[in-house]
This record gives sequence, C-alpha cells and structure tokens, in this order.
Amino acid sequence: MIPNFSLWPFFPIQSWIFILMRVAPILFLMPLFGSKNIPNRLKAAMTLVLSFILLPVVRVEPSSFPSEIFGFLFFLFSEFMIGFLLGLFIRLIFAGIQLAGEFIGFQMGFGIANVIDPQSGTDTTLIAQFHYLLGLLIFLSIDGHHWFLRALIRSFDLLSPGEFSPQKGLFPFFLEVCGKMFLTAIKIVAPIMVILILVQMAMGLIARTVPQVNVLLSSFPLTISLGLIFLGLSMDLLWPYLRNLFEESGKGLVFTLLPLMKR
Repeated sequence: MIPNFSLWPFFPIQSWIFILMRVAPILFLMPLFGSKNIPNRLKAAMTLVLSFILLPVVRVEPSSFPSEIFGFLFFLFSEFMIGFLLGLFIRLIFAGIQLAGEFIGFQMGFGIANVIDPQSGTDTTLIAQFHYLLGLLIFLSIDGHHWFLRALIRSFDLLSPGEFSPQKGLFPFFLEVCGKMFLTAIKIVAPIMVILILVQMAMGLIARTVPQVNVLLSSFPLTISLGLIFLGLSMDLLWPYLRNLFEESGKGLVFTLLPLMKR
C-alpha cells in the first residue's frame, strides 16, 4: 500500500513526484539546459523549482494514484517516458541542424579539425558547432523554449498520471522525424554543397588537363574560402527557415505528438 504522504495539507508529495518525473527528462534533454557545462546539481535545482511552480497549476486527482507499489512505480515510469519523448523530439530537431554543419565541414576539409562540443561533450566540426549555436540563438530569440514549456503544461491536461498509452502511430511519427532530420540538413546545406561539389569537379578537370598544377594544395584554401563566403551569404535564408522550423516543431509537439501518447 502507498500512503498519501503530505508535507503539509496544501502540498501533496505524490502529485509533486509525478510532476517532477515528467519535468526532469525535458530539462536534461532540452538544448542549453541540457548542456554538460551546466552542473547536474543546478539542473536538479531547476527541475525542483519548476516542479514546485507547476504544482498549483497542474491538477492531479488523488484518486488516480495507485495503492500498490508496483502500480505506483509503473505510473512513475509512464511519467518519465512522456517527458523523455518530448525531450527526444527537441533533440532530433537540433540534431538535424548540427548534421547540416557536419556535412559542410566535411566537404570544406574541416573533418580533421574537430573540437569538443561543450553542449554534448563529443567531437564535432567547427561548422557544425557554428550551426548548432546559431540555431540555439534563433530558438531562444523567437521564444521557442516557450513552445516546449507550453507543451509540457498542455501534456498534464491531455495526459493525466498513468494515462500514457502509446498509439501505433507513435513509432512511425518518430521515424518520420528522423527522416526529416536528414531532410532538414540537406535543405540547409544544399546551396553550399552544390558550390563545393562544382569546385571539386572543376579541380578534377584541371588536374586532368593541366597535370603541372598541384590540385591538392590549391583545393584546400579554395574550398574553405568559397565555403565560408557562401555560408555567410546563406545566413539571410537560414534565419526564416529555422524560425519556421521551430514554430512548426512546437505546433507538432502540442497537436501531434501529445495525442499519440493517449488512446
């Protein structure tokens, strides 16, 4: 049996635990907040504070709590999965942006000049890190994080504790999101990749027609210069595209992903 513990009459500890289990994976997976530069103690403190803030807003009926320990643990796991899937959706969107930078950096010859990504702690190219930070700035400038916090609050209206019941379309939805991750990367890098491929083709023709030219040494500064030039020219197109991408992702989070978690 699970007793209905309370620290005081107006603070039901069980409701707070359910809110905490849903909030924690989102904060630990959300860009910027999920960075390894932020200490885990600070992340845990933010999770506790946000859970306290949501406690008077979120209505959790005490009658919905199971009385058995195994049912209680299952409820905690279901709450964790809801937050995990919401956070995973966010990470896939930013993975597409970072993948675009990986494509460009590899084509420009930056594949051997990797740096440590402070957000994830993994090796990444300079251009990929630039795209990720640029996407993060755009995400914060258009208040994209508000969409995901709104989706978190909306999830408590649609999915009460223990109501997590994934539909058949949930797995195909994430497969589609993974496919769109590559499509997003291709859309971002398409103008630059076309130029760099044409440059490589031109250098190949020069190597065949004028063997005296050292194509290997000439191609590195040329591809890097043209890549940086067209990367700067594509910034005007990147801003509206990423803005629409984040807005559509926020709407898909609220109106598509959440309904797929409940029958």
